Amino acid sequence: MRSFRPNRRSRGRSDQRGTDGPRRDSWPGPRSLLSLRTTAGQAFLLQVVAVLLLVGAAVTALVIQADGDSEREAERMSVTAAESFANAPGTAEALSAPNPSSVLQPRAEAARQRAGVDFVVVMDTEGVRLTYPDPKQIGKKFVGTIGPALEGRTVVERAGGPSLPAGGGEAVQAVVPVTGADGSVVGLVSAGITVENVGDMVERQLPIILATGVAALVLSTAGAALVSSRLWRQTHGMGPAEMTRMYEHHDAVLHAVREGVLITGAEGRVLLANDEARRLLGLPADAERRRTADLGLDDEMTRLLASDEPVTDAVRLVGDRPLAVNKRSTAPYGGRAGSVVTLRDTTELATVTGRAEVALERLKLLYDAGARMGTTLDVTRTAQELAEVSVPKFADVVTVELWDSVRRGEEPPDAGTLLRRIVVHGRNGDYGLSPVGELIRFPPDGPGAAAVDSCRAALEADLRTSDGWRAQNPERGRRVLERGVHSLVVAPMRAREALLGVAHFWRADASAPFEEEDKSFAEELTARAAIAIDNARRYTREHAMAVTLQRSLLPRGTPEQNALEAAYRYLPARAGVGGDWFDVIPLSGARVALVVGDVVGHGLHAAATMGRLRTAVYNFSTLDMPPEELLSHLDELVAHIDAHEAAAEEQDGQEITGATCLYAVYDPVSGQVTAATAGHPGPAVVRPDGTVTFPHLPVSPPLGLGATLPFEAAELTLPEGSKLVLYTDGLIHDRNRYRDPDTGLEALRAALTGAGRTPEATCTAVIEAMLPAQPSDDIALLVARTRRLDPSDFAEWDVARDPAAVAPVRAACARQLADWGLRDTSFTTELILSELITNAIRYGGDPITVRLLYDRSLICEVSDGSSTSPRLRRAKTTDEGGRGLFLVAQYAERWGTRYVPAGKVIWTEQSLHGGAAEPGDPGAVPLDLWNDEAL
Repeated sequence: MRSFRPNRRSRGRSDQRGTDGPRRDSWPGPRSLLSLRTTAGQAFLLQVVAVLLLVGAAVTALVIQADGDSEREAERMSVTAAESFANAPGTAEALSAPNPSSVLQPRAEAARQRAGVDFVVVMDTEGVRLTYPDPKQIGKKFVGTIGPALEGRTVVERAGGPSLPAGGGEAVQAVVPVTGADGSVVGLVSAGITVENVGDMVERQLPIILATGVAALVLSTAGAALVSSRLWRQTHGMGPAEMTRMYEHHDAVLHAVREGVLITGAEGRVLLANDEARRLLGLPADAERRRTADLGLDDEMTRLLASDEPVTDAVRLVGDRPLAVNKRSTAPYGGRAGSVVTLRDTTELATVTGRAEVALERLKLLYDAGARMGTTLDVTRTAQELAEVSVPKFADVVTVELWDSVRRGEEPPDAGTLLRRIVVHGRNGDYGLSPVGELIRFPPDGPGAAAVDSCRAALEADLRTSDGWRAQNPERGRRVLERGVHSLVVAPMRAREALLGVAHFWRADASAPFEEEDKSFAEELTARAAIAIDNARRYTREHAMAVTLQRSLLPRGTPEQNALEAAYRYLPARAGVGGDWFDVIPLSGARVALVVGDVVGHGLHAAATMGRLRTAVYNFSTLDMPPEELLSHLDELVAHIDAHEAAAEEQDGQEITGATCLYAVYDPVSGQVTAATAGHPGPAVVRPDGTVTFPHLPVSPPLGLGATLPFEAAELTLPEGSKLVLYTDGLIHDRNRYRDPDTGLEALRAALTGAGRTPEATCTAVIEAMLPAQPSDDIALLVARTRRLDPSDFAEWDVARDPAAVAPVRAACARQLADWGLRDTSFTTELILSELITNAIRYGGDPITVRLLYDRSLICEVSDGSSTSPRLRRAKTTDEGGRGLFLVAQYAERWGTRYVPAGKVIWTEQSLHGGAAEPGDPGAVPLDLWNDEAL
């Protein structure tokens, strides 16, 4: 291990910096030493920090020591000065003089200057100053402790006092007693130095202390730099983590690789041999530090190891192993003179290479399976794609069996062994296996039952020695073996913990038998197919549900009526059901409403919304609203639905994003069409001569946008035999064919042009000409050929606003009914007309008109200029009238009110085949419960 030198990494990195950059093994600069990424930089900074801390601690200790020494020196000087003055000759005698201050003040000042203190104070036993540097303070009380001094002891303390010429504030002072001839204390002497002057003493020493500290810091830093620069060169500028990682990687890679590594020195001794080299060459445990000639190798390998020539992929036989040998010198790369030899066992390499090729082929096959399977949402087609992917790369023939419920899009059963074969795909036919459509029952001891029970693939490596798989049909099994089939893997197809079916992979002829490792691949392959099949199954179920829902919401035929001959087509988009709808709604007065609409989007939500809108249109139409008023109410409904779903947070990305509608009303009496559109393409009109026009309708926004714009209607009169064509935009806005709407309209015009075709033939021609190969949107087409009511089938009379005019009108109506051969309905009709005309005269306005229409039913209409409408209500037993409207409702099959611009129309319909109540005993009806009155 000592032969390994990490400078290879540092050299490579320094060489990458170019010739202009410094190499890491050159003298490091300040930036390199200060870098925390290198071991040298970290060591240098740690040494500098340690020196800083030590020097700082030393300087602080010296300052503290100097401060203490200065204070102690001040105390000594104060005590010495005070004691010297107290014991000086004449001091005690002066205290008893008549004016001691005059004698002692000059002496005290002289003593202060000689002793180098800031003050010498003489005081009496009461503590009154007799001397002071500032004569103004003489006679005042001394600031300090004098009790111990009066007892004969010396006191040293810090105390404040009045200002001195040398400074002010706190001072270090000593108080000593002055004793008389008899030994008694006759006075006190205090001497001291101010703290400010004590600090000056320390400051005078501080420059020397700091200079000494700086010199020590500089010398220590220089020494640390020298040590760090040497460490930088030895570690080649690498950091601790980098060095540790390099050693760990070197050690791990060297001994973990499946390639032998042998390093020899210039003298031919083995410096390092990893575990693989020891195994391949059979080296002894103490091979390191031994000469290569002493390792017991054959002469050829010994010469190769001792030679200085490089070797590249030379194959040498060592024992029974052919080894690929490579040899290179270590000298050119910065190491010691020697060689590194790598050894690789080519036998194992060939085996690994073969396995790698097989694994690569399997990986490609799985990739192809992922790309090819599930391209369609069809269960059978997805199973067929599994077989096509597997043959011939994995098997010679593949069969797939599924539950019947899975094929229908339903959930798979919980248990069972009876499945239906839906795919047989082989390289050379079916090899005699059961055909598609046959029910397959797995024998209990066969591989199929084992795969189903264990949910793991089952292997039959040799079918000739296995009887379990032939138990279902021994004769067919014999024929399969005769066709060359010899090996089988059965893999269950599971998705979401449910068994969808099984897949049989068969090998025949010269193909190698399946092995254990093929089971896991078959499981992976069928697992991917199972996910695609389950997606197709769920789509089939949801599509069937959506189609069922939509079919239940769309009309299943056109109602019986005489105004129009209608035909229709509805084609869902390839992506699924959508929101297109149409309707033919009979209205009062033999009129018919034609509706076509489109809800944006596809799926269950669009279909459900379409059903809600279709129901709403039907309900609004029963109120005989004008087209523009009906669309206004429908617009409010769509906006309300949007707001309700948004507030309830139930949209989940399925909110209504738009709906369009075209509503047209055809009157067979006048031949007039009144139409209004809400963002929907206008209708096409095919006239009896075969020409096609696209009438202009007022432009209005789609439903639910909250544009608050009024809807407008247009009126046009059609000759009898004209065809009114309503459609959704999927017919003309196909993305692949008609990118421009005008192009789609021209194509529709060409498809509609032609005379004499029935509505059914017209629908067929339009779909054949316009239907794209893959519709991207729903298509709804409604074709209605108009009819006119024969003038002899309706009659009309004007009624004066006079009760006496009722009788003549009744008589005229009776004659008309006789002409139509409807004498049986005369009594009932006269009764109905009498009540309606009387109400119009009493409560309505001019003009009053009566009209009879003879259609599939007898229609009576009484119109007046008032907008008020009669209504049913309970009549009191004491009311003399108010029961006429109840009679009308009782004898008519249907009745209602229709508003027109000039007023209203009260209409009734009577069945020509006895559908209404027949005249009978009036007492049989509780007429006292009802009456009518105008609003």
